[in-house]
Amino acid sequence: MKKTMWSALSLVLIAAFALGACTPAATATPTAAPLATNAPEATKAPTTAPAATEEPAAENVTITIWHQWAGDYLVAIQAAFDAYTALHPNVTIDLSKPEDVNSALAVAIPAGEGPDILGWANDNIGTQALNGNIVALNDYGIDQAYLETIYEPAGIAGVVWQDKVWALPETQEGIALVYNKDLVTAEYLPTAPSDFADLLAKATAFQAANPDKTLVCNQGFGGSDAYHQAPVYFGFGVPSYVDDVGKAYLDTPEALAAGQWLLDFSKVSLAEQTYDLCLAGLTEGTVGMWWTGPWAIASVEAAGINYGIVPMGRPFVGIKTLMLTKNAVDRGNEAVALDIMEYFTSAEVQAGLALTNKTIPAQTAALANPEVAALATLAGFGDALNVGVPMANTPFASAQWGPVGDATVAIWTGAQAPQEALTAAQAAIVEAIDQMQ
Repeated sequence: MKKTMWSALSLVLIAAFALGACTPAATATPTAAPLATNAPEATKAPTTAPAATEEPAAENVTITIWHQWAGDYLVAIQAAFDAYTALHPNVTIDLSKPEDVNSALAVAIPAGEGPDILGWANDNIGTQALNGNIVALNDYGIDQAYLETIYEPAGIAGVVWQDKVWALPETQEGIALVYNKDLVTAEYLPTAPSDFADLLAKATAFQAANPDKTLVCNQGFGGSDAYHQAPVYFGFGVPSYVDDVGKAYLDTPEALAAGQWLLDFSKVSLAEQTYDLCLAGLTEGTVGMWWTGPWAIASVEAAGINYGIVPMGRPFVGIKTLMLTKNAVDRGNEAVALDIMEYFTSAEVQAGLALTNKTIPAQTAALANPEVAALATLAGFGDALNVGVPMANTPFASAQWGPVGDATVAIWTGAQAPQEALTAAQAAIVEAIDQMQ
């Protein structure tokens, strides 16, 4: 690895973030406690990258990144990469967002046409490693001891699998209720994150008082999205959809209670709920709360919404990461790709993105930045992350998404009773895990 030129990049970054994403400042007063971190004092200098074995190649090179970033969230990220290429004119960074990453990787990687860097959640690490699509970073001077000098404990845990490092952590994420303070008064706010009966009662009362409005919008309601549905299942006591040893928990009394609540809540919520519909509803004043994550705050602020954030349930706590692919190594692009990965997860870049996109960095020095520490989103999402359920990075994690999501759709639409839908989901997860073992 090489010693990267963070000081020079910082000057470019200041201008890039200012030009790339000019969003209004948050007006929210946080109601939740700050995220607990092991951050050092704010005056501590960021840790530098490990010494390089060689500089990235000087010849022209294109680095392809497949990612999951979207909307206003992507604007500042693009600006950050533009700042990198401004100082490395021989490097072109191509950002692409496949609709079905798993399917695309299965075809592209063996053909040598896949990305050099994969920007994805940490729960995909085990599967992608077993498939041979990504490579461990230990052979390139990045081990767990190195990670511990730079990143947060949760971020480190999320990228280490079978004692090897498979990615660099970018951000820590989980979802909470983002509400319109001009529409939702205190009487409709959750009394406690664990009190789902209270939220149902308040949603019912809100709709009775506002027949053309709904209190809560969540893209997981009415859609096959087990990630956004997680705060409900885990909030009712489900420990995890499937654990690290492959045990599933969809046939439990806790899961059934969550399924019944979802059925009841569907009667006072929208039949169709997507990211775009929830954002539009919050913007237009027809939705009081959007159950979403930090990635949505840039769009919320761009819409000029006077918002607050309150935790609800127990969300999945995911780590967004950058992974080095087999294709990058085969092409001889690993040195440049790793340099970009270290750059993007550096304190300077992550602090800048946190201030613009209101994300929660996995970079310790970025969290220690005084401006970042003062963010309303850091406080607002903090309680939700602190009681959340970490996303496992074992291959078993891939078995949960389809069955849980499909079961919840069936419950929400009334196609199946909760018991029937969850029994089917349990069987589907068990079958998928049996095929892995």
